[in-house]
Amino acid sequence: MENQAFFNPTLPSFFSIFLTVYFLGYFIVFRNWNPKHRAEATSCFMSLFHGTPAAVLATTAIIQTQSSSFASPNSPFQNTVLDYSIAYFFMDLLHYLLLIPSDVLFILHHLATLYVFLTCRFVVQHGAFALLGLLVLAEITSPCQNVWSLAGFRRQEVPAAGKLYESLSPPFFTFYSFVRGILGPLFVYKMGRFYGSGLANGLIPVWAWVSWMVVIVAAILVSILWVWNHWVHWYKRRNYKAPKKVM
Repeated sequence: MENQAFFNPTLPSFFSIFLTVYFLGYFIVFRNWNPKHRAEATSCFMSLFHGTPAAVLATTAIIQTQSSSFASPNSPFQNTVLDYSIAYFFMDLLHYLLLIPSDVLFILHHLATLYVFLTCRFVVQHGAFALLGLLVLAEITSPCQNVWSLAGFRRQEVPAAGKLYESLSPPFFTFYSFVRGILGPLFVYKMGRFYGSGLANGLIPVWAWVSWMVVIVAAILVSILWVWNHWVHWYKRRNYKAPKKVM
C-alpha cells in the first residue's frame, strides 16, 4: 500500500474553496444581517456548498466502486470525496471555535466526524464505502435544513421568511425523521452486524471500527433527539396559534 502524505494536494484546494465561500457569505451575502445571526447564516451558506455536492459525489463513488464490502479498500475517488468533506468540517469547525465557541455540541460533532473521516482516509485506508453511505444519508436533508434554518433566522424581521419557515417545518421534520430515524439506524445496524461478525478482521482494526460505531450511534441518537424536540416545539406553537373554540 502506498504511503500517502497527510496533507495531500486536494485538501488545501478544497479548504480554499470553502474559505472563499465563507468569506463571500460573511462579507457580502449576509453583510447587512444582525451580528446575532450573521455568523450562523454564513455557516448555513457554506453548508449549502457542501451538502448536495457531497451527497452526489458520495453516491457516484459508491456506484463506481468495484467492491461493496464495508471493509473494502478506499478507492482514489472515495478518498477525494472524503477530502472534500474533511475540508468542509475543518472550515466549519474553525468557524465555531472562533465565532460561536459556546456551541459545544456542534464543536464536538465536528471533532468526532473529523476523527472518523481522517482515520478512515489516512490511517486505516479501508471502510470508505460504509462512511460514504452514511454521508449520503446525512447530507440529503442538508439543503432543506439550511433553507429552513436561514428562514428561521429572519422570521421575526421578514414576514415572508416566517411563512417559509412555518410551511417548511412539517415536511422537513418528516423527511428528517424518516432519514435519521429509520434509514440511518438500519444502515448503522448493517454496519454493526458486519463488523461484529469479524468480516473486517485483518482489514480494519477493532479499535477503529468500534470507535467509528460509537461516534456514529451517538450522532444518530443526537439527531433523533434534535428532531423530536423540534416536533414538540412545532406542535406547541401550532396549538398556541390555533383559535380557541367558542363554547
